[in-house]
Amino acid sequence: MSLLFWASFGVVVYAYFGYAVLLAGLVRLRRRPVARSPIFPTISIVIAARNEARNLPAKLENLRQMDYPPELVQIVIASDGSTDESVAILRASGPNVVPVVLESSGGKAAALNAAVQHATGDVLVFLDARQNVDVSAVKEMVSCFADAEVGAVSGELLLESSPGKAANNALGLYWKIEKLVRKLESATGSVVGVTGAIYAMRRELYVAIPAGTLLDDVWVPMQVARQGKRVIFEPRAIARDQLFSEKGKEFSRKVRTLTGNYQLLQLAPWMITPANPLLFRLVSHKLLRLMVPLLLVVMVVSAALAHSPLYWGIFGLQVVFYLLALLGEGIPSAKSLKPVAIANTFVMLNAAAAMAFYNFVAGRKKLWS
Repeated sequence: MSLLFWASFGVVVYAYFGYAVLLAGLVRLRRRPVARSPIFPTISIVIAARNEARNLPAKLENLRQMDYPPELVQIVIASDGSTDESVAILRASGPNVVPVVLESSGGKAAALNAAVQHATGDVLVFLDARQNVDVSAVKEMVSCFADAEVGAVSGELLLESSPGKAANNALGLYWKIEKLVRKLESATGSVVGVTGAIYAMRRELYVAIPAGTLLDDVWVPMQVARQGKRVIFEPRAIARDQLFSEKGKEFSRKVRTLTGNYQLLQLAPWMITPANPLLFRLVSHKLLRLMVPLLLVVMVVSAALAHSPLYWGIFGLQVVFYLLALLGEGIPSAKSLKPVAIANTFVMLNAAAAMAFYNFVAGRKKLWS
């Protein structure tokens, strides 16, 4: 029982912290800088939108303000079976906006594929309709393509509790750790996933996304890496979004993302073979975290069944940890206490991973969140 406990504990620690430590050591041994330079190729901004009439006017105004020569910019927005005023807004948006109107909804992947077919830029810039991007964000990403080894560039999503105010809760801490891992992956080679709200790639490297794919932001970088190019993280290319205040929204978004990881393994089994140049990184960064809910159960059971006061004490600490998580769920104001917030967020993330596994096994799919 003790061996089972420590083996499970070791994998959990590696999944959340050990991998980052390993990358930090690798940075010291083999840093791979990017040869950035101000360049201005033609670009196509690609957005998939479904019933985004509320967000599109602000998004289009945001794009008009970006620091990039407007004559080199094409904006392609695919309306995926929208039933609101989205299509009318797009058709009235000017000559540099190309509306792609899909009469029925086929999901984000199908909408992106349709939009890319109309894109003419040398660089594709993928954005979401909801988030604002900083005026220099696109220019920062494009400058990375001066390096011939770079095939795709991820920007950074900043989660804010209110406009201009960075999220300072436990979920914000999780995103900070995630950002650190991506920076370290980029500094030593390639990241295994891009930020879906803001990323760019060379147009010739685009591979059509299978219909129904939930995670284009993992499918795309994996295909780029498979073609021998680097996928890097550029933290100066910033998109800003607000944390969902409605109870359960963040949980639902995380469930969708984690379900997408399982789906990708079904769609592209080569990703877990030596044919994937990022196999070790994919396992360390993405796949091990899917195993954590099971390992947490193993840790509780093995500690409870071990015939030792040491493990009974460890079992007690685990019970206290989960009670703190429940306290934060039942009394939201208790999450102002950091131990409660951390416990609640950790359990929420792993409950989402467990639900994602159930969704995958049950065949439940959700095209749009």
